[in-house]
Amino acid sequence: MQETIVKIEGLSHRYTSSWAIRDINMEIGKRGIVGLLGSNGAGKSTTMNILCGALNQTMGSVYINGINMREAPELAKQEIGFLPQNPPLYLDLTVDEYLHYCAGLRRMPKDRIKPAVKEAKERCGVDHFGHRLLRNLSGGYRQRVGIAQAIVHRPKLVVLDEPTNGLDPNQIIEVRALIKEIAADRAVIFSSHILSEVQLLCKEIKMIESGRIVFSDTMDAFNNYVEPHSLIMHMENPPAVEEVEKVSGVTRVEFLTERQIRVHFNGDQEIAERLITASVNKGWRLREISLDKTALDEIFKQLSSKNN
Repeated sequence: MQETIVKIEGLSHRYTSSWAIRDINMEIGKRGIVGLLGSNGAGKSTTMNILCGALNQTMGSVYINGINMREAPELAKQEIGFLPQNPPLYLDLTVDEYLHYCAGLRRMPKDRIKPAVKEAKERCGVDHFGHRLLRNLSGGYRQRVGIAQAIVHRPKLVVLDEPTNGLDPNQIIEVRALIKEIAADRAVIFSSHILSEVQLLCKEIKMIESGRIVFSDTMDAFNNYVEPHSLIMHMENPPAVEEVEKVSGVTRVEFLTERQIRVHFNGDQEIAERLITASVNKGWRLREISLDKTALDEIFKQLSSKNN
């Protein structure tokens, strides 16, 4: 079994009278990307802020590489690189000035700072922007600098909170590739409320809903755990809703556009074949049929109900 870099036991936190998280327990190994998935307000950021020492928990314990975060926060934080949802950039500094400043905050020995900054810039693809002001960088490159500050001190754990938020599609692809590269020799926690992002990057997933862990396993197990219960059909000659509802196994039908419908079914694995047969026999002129990706809130509902 892989050694752990993170161990969380009975973690709970309360803001005034309401609990943000309750009884969070998890372990994370020393290599690879772990997805922390949850809807907005589920408790992801609270968990990460406590994990990184930015917030003191109400109850429970956090261990980083065996070090208790509450008892020895400075030692524990030496093992962590953190990119919050809003990167902590000083826009009037150049990239070099900012990364040297961040390395100094991490109390790196002075003789190690210059080579460490150079390495972080090269890994994050910003080495040619060293003398440029941060305010003059695009959103994608600002995010790269944010990741560079998280790895400049060569931590064993990197925590990224919504690192692809606000980026265009090309920038998202580039940041994904960078995260995969960083995870080759350390653990990365990748937080997102976007299921597809987590599916593309992670082999393991922790899902939080309403402040509690509702799923903790591999991505393969997650995909098997949540079964699709609807199909999307695109037809040139779509029938009335009542005609589709006559097909055995169909429970409900709704039009998405004039030629596209969502067909809800009861889990029967033969449903697609029956719909294709009906289309051929009745002249619906089916052009495409595909399983509908379950909406995230529906997944949470399924997982929460199975864990209650």
